[in-house]
Amino acid sequence: MSFSYKDAGVNIYIGRNVVSNIKKLVHKTFTPNVLTDIGSFGGCFSFPVSEYKNPVLVSSTDGVGTKLIIANLMNCYDTIGQCLVNHCVNDILTTGAKPLYFLDYIGTGQLNPNVIKELITGLSKACCENDCSLIGGEMAEMPDIYKHKDYDLVGTITGVVEKENLLSDRVKRGDILIGLPSSGLHTNGYSLARKVLLKNYSVEDYISEIDGVLGEVLLKVHRSYLKPVFSLLCKKELHAISHITGGGIEGNTKRVIPKDLNLKIDWSAWDWLPIFRLIQNVGKISVKEMRKVFNLGIGLILIVERDYGDKFFHELENNSEQPVSIGEIG
Repeated sequence: MSFSYKDAGVNIYIGRNVVSNIKKLVHKTFTPNVLTDIGSFGGCFSFPVSEYKNPVLVSSTDGVGTKLIIANLMNCYDTIGQCLVNHCVNDILTTGAKPLYFLDYIGTGQLNPNVIKELITGLSKACCENDCSLIGGEMAEMPDIYKHKDYDLVGTITGVVEKENLLSDRVKRGDILIGLPSSGLHTNGYSLARKVLLKNYSVEDYISEIDGVLGEVLLKVHRSYLKPVFSLLCKKELHAISHITGGGIEGNTKRVIPKDLNLKIDWSAWDWLPIFRLIQNVGKISVKEMRKVFNLGIGLILIVERDYGDKFFHELENNSEQPVSIGEIG
């Protein structure tokens, strides 16, 4: 009896058809700098040499964690790709870099063309919104590693910043912390949130405390802060940027300040988003633990020279942001 790759759970032909079906979505993100089509062994990108004097390339890789499980339960996959791109954009934004190109990895137990198309739709949409080209990726069908509906989604981004604008070693005592609102959990804390909430609710339940369907609130897209912050990146009074991911406000912001300085956070300066209150109340979670795990409604923090705080607030408000003064460097 002969045995085939398909018998082992891997269908090469479906994979080829999926690549063909997503080409238009990927092409939407292309700029003249992209030199290769999808399906190549490597994505080629012509660096815009004339636009920079002393460029520094910045790269980052990340995933979206167990938010994927909520997407599976909701059978909704078109936003999770946006979360991934925006998360990666924010990570390199902390150095002062803007994105150039993006690559994705999708691992799954069984290729589902409709799911893959929704995932790529989200990736494409966010790449277009962030002026970032989706130049390649990988789809791996591995039934012995992932269960039937399981999948993983990971992305790698590369961006660029002028060396003189690179955000490093600027933070000093007295600098102020300007927080920008998050849309929800973004892409962190879902293991704890699921453990707490899904014991008591279904993802399809409408919950009055959060004024929405639980699954829809949990799937709110991780914000990109590139556009509201971009005009500030060249200002020397901007000393650092912290992207609030796993580890919360303190854990992430300590990563961008000198070890001999500390954070003085005014935790009363803003109201938690309702979803965080729900998680805390249902799970009987301590305030200390909530602060350690979640962003609590602040997704990005700018560390700014005190005397220029009003100017930064004004410019952020002109960019349709709602900045909040949340503390200072001590």
